[in-house]
Amino acid sequence: MKRTLLFFGTVFLSLSASAQCSDLFISEYVEGVGNNKALEIYNPTDQPIDLSQYFVARYSNGSTGHTSSQTTSIAIELVGTLAAYSTHVAVIDKRDPNGQGQEVPVWDELQAVADEFYCPVYGDSYAFYFNGNDALILYKGNINDIGNQQVIDVFGKVGENPGPDSGWSTAFPYNDGSGVVVSQDHSLIRKATVTDGTTNPFPSFFDPLLEWDSIPALIDVGGNTTGNWGTLGSHECDCAQGSVDEVANTFNVSVAPNPSKGVFTVNNIAAYKNVQVINSLGQVVYTVENNGQTSVTIDLSDRRGVYFVKLTGEGEAVTRRVIIK
Repeated sequence: MKRTLLFFGTVFLSLSASAQCSDLFISEYVEGVGNNKALEIYNPTDQPIDLSQYFVARYSNGSTGHTSSQTTSIAIELVGTLAAYSTHVAVIDKRDPNGQGQEVPVWDELQAVADEFYCPVYGDSYAFYFNGNDALILYKGNINDIGNQQVIDVFGKVGENPGPDSGWSTAFPYNDGSGVVVSQDHSLIRKATVTDGTTNPFPSFFDPLLEWDSIPALIDVGGNTTGNWGTLGSHECDCAQGSVDEVANTFNVSVAPNPSKGVFTVNNIAAYKNVQVINSLGQVVYTVENNGQTSVTIDLSDRRGVYFVKLTGEGEAVTRRVIIK
């Protein structure tokens, strides 16, 4: 079969910006150790959305297209219906507890928050086998005609490889290994101020912290390494006040005031034993053991930025985002 490289057409360059809160976007990107790969898709509208109209495609190692024999292998259709102001957690389908090598299973705590599993066989679709240097596109339309479908959201920069064993970083030009790499072995959480997807696959540069907050993929809890996935299954977005958060509904954890000038209180924490504050680079800047208190007051004066309050307890974990002005 003739192998012809297919490139993006001018259809992408003529895409107009989408209206705010009008369509799905990627709200969290998870690139963890081994096969711990996941995407969280958020519905910012007030209506349910049929996910079968959408698909995710991976552009690996700086590629800009695919061969004619790989029309759909780079992509995978989403399934289900996503309720208004809700999230869909899509996890790579590696669940064989005896799997080894490329079949090593996703960790239990990530499997537990999945709404659906995707891409069990690499040869059929490798869309969810992404590493920190792969670009991803959320499309709307026909998976069998990728080049002519609507770009809904883009992660990374198509056609750019920031490194075979690396990813995009915190320092300009974000693709040369300088700074701190945050798209590999990290989770990236869309900022609450982002209300629609990015539709340009070819930006001048991809700054991962422009629209995203970064947290490490793994954290240490009581001497044990665990996945840092407490934010999956909920998303804070300016499109909706009080977006879905199952953990918060159970334990009613809150941070106030938020935004803060530096001093804030974390409330309803009696169920948790440990409280940490993590900055956007994944560094722990505050930690305290909880001995039964229902709240704790934290002072981060003179530390402007976005932080994450991570609470852990008996098999439970929850993360809250706080902004210091």
